[in-house]
Amino acid sequence: MRYLGNKTKLLPFIDEVIKKYNITGEVFADLFAGTSAVSDHMKGKYKIITNDFMYYSFVFSKAKTLNFELPKFEYFINQYLITPFEWLNSRKYTPDEHYFIYQNYSPKGDRQFFIEENAIKIDGMRLDIEELYQEKLLSEAEYYFLLASLLESVTKISNTSGTYEAFFKFWESRSNKPLVLSPLEMENSFSVDLTNISFNEDTNFLIRHIAGDIAYIDTPYTITQYASAYHILETIARYDIPEIAGKTGRRQNGRRMSQYSRKQLAKFAFEDMFRQLNFEHILISYSNQSLVPLDELVDLAKLFAVNHEVFIEEVPYREYKNLNSSQKGNGKKLNEVIIYFKKNKINIKSPLNYSGSKDTLLEAIYKELPQHVGTFVDAMGGAFNVGANVIATNSVLYNEYNPFVFEVMEMILTSDRKSLLDLIEKKIENYNLGNAKKIEYLNFRNWYNSNEKTPLNLFILHMFSFQNLIRFNGQLGFNSPVGNAGFNEGLRKRILNFLPKSPILSLKQGSYKDLPLDKFERDTVFYFDPPYLITTAEYNDGKRGLKGWDVEMEAELLMFLSKLDKLGFKFMLSNVMEHQGRINNLLKEWTEQHRYECIEIGQSGARYPRTEVLIKNY
Repeated sequence: MRYLGNKTKLLPFIDEVIKKYNITGEVFADLFAGTSAVSDHMKGKYKIITNDFMYYSFVFSKAKTLNFELPKFEYFINQYLITPFEWLNSRKYTPDEHYFIYQNYSPKGDRQFFIEENAIKIDGMRLDIEELYQEKLLSEAEYYFLLASLLESVTKISNTSGTYEAFFKFWESRSNKPLVLSPLEMENSFSVDLTNISFNEDTNFLIRHIAGDIAYIDTPYTITQYASAYHILETIARYDIPEIAGKTGRRQNGRRMSQYSRKQLAKFAFEDMFRQLNFEHILISYSNQSLVPLDELVDLAKLFAVNHEVFIEEVPYREYKNLNSSQKGNGKKLNEVIIYFKKNKINIKSPLNYSGSKDTLLEAIYKELPQHVGTFVDAMGGAFNVGANVIATNSVLYNEYNPFVFEVMEMILTSDRKSLLDLIEKKIENYNLGNAKKIEYLNFRNWYNSNEKTPLNLFILHMFSFQNLIRFNGQLGFNSPVGNAGFNEGLRKRILNFLPKSPILSLKQGSYKDLPLDKFERDTVFYFDPPYLITTAEYNDGKRGLKGWDVEMEAELLMFLSKLDKLGFKFMLSNVMEHQGRINNLLKEWTEQHRYECIEIGQSGARYPRTEVLIKNY
């Protein structure tokens, strides 16, 4: 089938790349499926997920991934004694005002995409296929196979160069041939996974809701919009009698335009896709003709790759030329590559066990990030679980008001980890600290309060304190009682592995109100995780030497967020709207008044579970 970017000739090379890098898994996703050549090739080896936002592509995907061979059409043959191909090809159709293709895309409609005889057949066959399915003479797999067969057969008698952005002013030889419905060309396999699934969604939306092992990405390379290039196939597939206009009769309502074909949006779309993909192995077909330069895309991929390693495999390949390039002669030579990397999917957990930490909600929070994150400001950073795991293209800022917490995090983030571990182990050994060793713990606590209030000592104290609480009395003396936990191998690994994912990190101690807003670019995203007004925690009750959180402070924060919104910044706010019969009416009214989006992202709190929400202004 003539189709822009068709990857049939690349299939052996894709196999070679998979073998070379020992790429394994059970679930293979073809996320920009097109005619589904790649997923068709892979369907006997993996469970297949396909997606494309064009409905005709969805039809091809369903046809190829639900069938491992030519369907048997048992119900149909039992009734008609011949195959549906024989039956449909023998039918005589009389057009009426409802024959949409005939009325609009043949000379009858002053367009020359199809001769009238073939346009009538397209309408008649399309309507017959639908009726057979409604009469339950076709299974779902058979229905999509027949419909895809019609679409493929139509391309063989179209009076075009291959796309439907224009038609020839003369009748090209193939267009004068009568339409013959032939079985869809596809690969046979021993079987297919009955759980194969196809989607008709925007890929950047879908990837927030699916997971697998191998993701194959073949975005549009150029400014050509497939919604325009194949609008007639879309109309035949949907047969939704759309409003059309213009010389070529393009669909007017519900046209879905790809961000990957718009130069100013393509790079941000890739950034969002790399961030949200929940797959281990990423394969990208790309070329030197693409809107985002290859080196820029590779640099972007490195941010999300394990060890920042990205591999490029080049193969000679000649793309199918669209009408515009064919007018220029032989067209520009295309250098096609496969980009491969392993996605860094591991969320690192802070070694500081701090109340209100979001480590269990990270995935839900990250799904709500905007497409582009230039700078990420973790404005109430705490243990820094959120900001440390965000990949921003410029930098991440950790900001924390509590000076004790800030100094501990600053020590962790700026110290050589092995040297830090040596200091921790020596201190624990010197004071004979251990799980539930009360006397030793109290001696060390007294030493901290009286002689050596260092971040290192506070960090160690919190390891052995009750529920890892960092709590002070009115004189700022650490007063958490001894607990049952302590220093262990898990904490050791967290100290070693807590390396923020963004390449540039800066640290600031102080109130969020002192952030220099005039210094931030407009692609900055601010994240806030304040104490929750309608829940109680000892670390913020105002009785422990540090100011607590009250209604006045809540209102002050909401006013600051409104200010960010007016300045054009994006923000995310973690909070709790309702808890144990109480409602944060201040937050509720503010959210509704400004029409901010409020999303439930899960539960937190082991002893007193609460439903967390994320409020965002974009």
